[in-house]
Amino acid sequence: MIPVPSGVQVWLATGHTDMRKGFDGLALLVQETLHRNPHNGHLFVFRGRRGSLIKVLWHDGQGMCLYAKRLERGRFVWPSTAPREGADRSVTITPAQLGYLLEGIDWRLPQRTWRPQAAG
Repeated sequence: MIPVPSGVQVWLATGHTDMRKGFDGLALLVQETLHRNPHNGHLFVFRGRRGSLIKVLWHDGQGMCLYAKRLERGRFVWPSTAPREGADRSVTITPAQLGYLLEGIDWRLPQRTWRPQAAG
């Protein structure tokens, strides 16, 4: 798992991305399409057309890291992709939601376990 420092934001690029892109291609997408700085330490997550492959781009302060994960079954849950003129093409999620996403769990509405109301 990626060691996510506190204060880091996680950005999902809505829509699908060409998964043949590597470090430079994805960093260029972050800069030109998402209008963010790929070197600021935030995580940028991209999903392929089939939905079973994601890539996470992250600059750790020393260099660019590229993390990829493919699900053997199912698809990664992704935000709707209704492109509109001038609309933001990214969605921010919490590092905890990223953990759900990487496990293939629906990060939008995870089910919490029951917690007792009182001791004894």
